Amino acid sequence: MRARLYTDGGARGNPGPAAYGYVLEDEDGSLLAAHGEAIGVATNNVAEYAALIAGLEKAAELGVDELEVVSDSELMVRQMTGVYKVKNEALRELWERAGRHARRVGTVTYRAVRREHNELADRLVNEALDAAGH
Repeated sequence: MRARLYTDGGARGNPGPAAYGYVLEDEDGSLLAAHGEAIGVATNNVAEYAALIAGLEKAAELGVDELEVVSDSELMVRQMTGVYKVKNEALRELWERAGRHARRVGTVTYRAVRREHNELADRLVNEALDAAGH
């Protein structure tokens, strides 16, 4: 099954109260899953990776074998595609976890977009932070 995964993570303060959101759609644009969750105090980049990992886990669980990941985190996209090396030790562990989950899915491509092209995932992040009282 082919699908598209929109991911976003954010922190209010950096680091600060953080959350992630993801939206998983099939190739026709029908919603397969959406989730937003507060993750405590973290950096924006940690939250971005948390979104990716959770979304990849859900995609694998649903039997997706061809996935396009869409994110407004240029850093994460470039790290996942090998353009940038992962120098930060905390991010390296998350990058490795994301890579393991991506291999479970099969074919995964990554595309960086501007924030306004990632509205639903961004909204899930903010709703999770608001619900957590941040």
